[in-house]
Amino acid sequence: MKLLFLTMVKINSLNERGIYTDLLRKFRDEGHEVYIVSPSERREKLKTAIKEQTGVSILNVKTFNLQKTNIIEKGIGTLAMEYQYLSAIRKYFSTIKFDLVLYSTPPITFSKVISYIKKRDGAFSYLLLKDIFPQNAIDMKMMKNGSQLHKLFLKKERRLYEVSDTIGCMSEANKKFILRHNPEICNSKVEINPNTIQPIIFEESATRKAQMHAKFNIPTAAKVFIYGGNIGIPQGIDFLLETIVAAKELPEVYFIVIGTGTEFGRISDWFKTIKPQNASLLPGLPKNEYDQLLMACDVGLIFLNKDFTIPNFPSRLLSYLECKMPVIAATDPNTDIGDVIENAGCGFRVISGDMDAMLGAISGMVTNADNFQKMRENALLLLHDDYKVERSYDLIVNKVGNV
Repeated sequence: MKLLFLTMVKINSLNERGIYTDLLRKFRDEGHEVYIVSPSERREKLKTAIKEQTGVSILNVKTFNLQKTNIIEKGIGTLAMEYQYLSAIRKYFSTIKFDLVLYSTPPITFSKVISYIKKRDGAFSYLLLKDIFPQNAIDMKMMKNGSQLHKLFLKKERRLYEVSDTIGCMSEANKKFILRHNPEICNSKVEINPNTIQPIIFEESATRKAQMHAKFNIPTAAKVFIYGGNIGIPQGIDFLLETIVAAKELPEVYFIVIGTGTEFGRISDWFKTIKPQNASLLPGLPKNEYDQLLMACDVGLIFLNKDFTIPNFPSRLLSYLECKMPVIAATDPNTDIGDVIENAGCGFRVISGDMDAMLGAISGMVTNADNFQKMRENALLLLHDDYKVERSYDLIVNKVGNV
């Protein structure tokens, strides 16, 4: 089978680890031909170009800046990307007949590309729904409800769902939200296809853990709670900062905040002003080094803005589970990620802003060693039971095979 994958995530090689590269690598390793269309942002100063790897062709298309840029350029770039991708596909993949076109949100602006491939090649179209836009922008007050821009993106969202033969949602709450707010979509078109990875086995080492503690000045006796990932408005980081302050009287608890994002500068200023003794802030690290740091930590933290009405399901959960880390999810009441964690016995669900519940969850991680060890085992079980890449691969292949 020939697979075309469209994404706004920069992919350089399938040797990289992540929810998309792991899935595409699985397709390649199963004998399928993989073609990837990925952006090369303006700041890179590179022309559109294609590179061939074993079983994989990666077409990097010159686009506007899409990440870490102002909202105007990001908006224009997102809209323009559809036409840039379409032009590049016509030029570089004109003789290739695709069996499957696979794509994720964001963005929601690929419908013309998808329609073109479906009409030209008779390809099956499969959407991996990772973001529900424009409602998330409405929730975060980044777009005015009912505005012309909102109406434009609503039209594009509906068109994307219309041209998709199957919509794979991250969780049961995601699926219910899509069907409830888009009654024109038939139930059989939507299935649960969660974030998945190809786990690797990390060897636990007390020596390596001590080395990482020394490298990042982490107290050796502390139980380390880590938040890793995007640091922006959607994450509701203020509650994380409030938690750090509220937990300052717990000598056995230490926090690490690591990542990048629009709020990193503000959070950095907060750390410089408050100078918390129970926490440290780190910029984003390369994946391998980040994994080593995770292995030296004890509890993973997930934060989501309390104002979300859409059920997000952050993929950072998988990195925590892979390292056998129990998880505390402080979120809005609409997502089911906290329910998944609690039902699996590997962590706690907290509504963002509920400090009593948050401190109770932290206490639950440090006061019962036997229960904590059980949560560690359950974390790895949850990953292997529900979030291995084989699950996503089998769902997609079975859909295409049943056409």
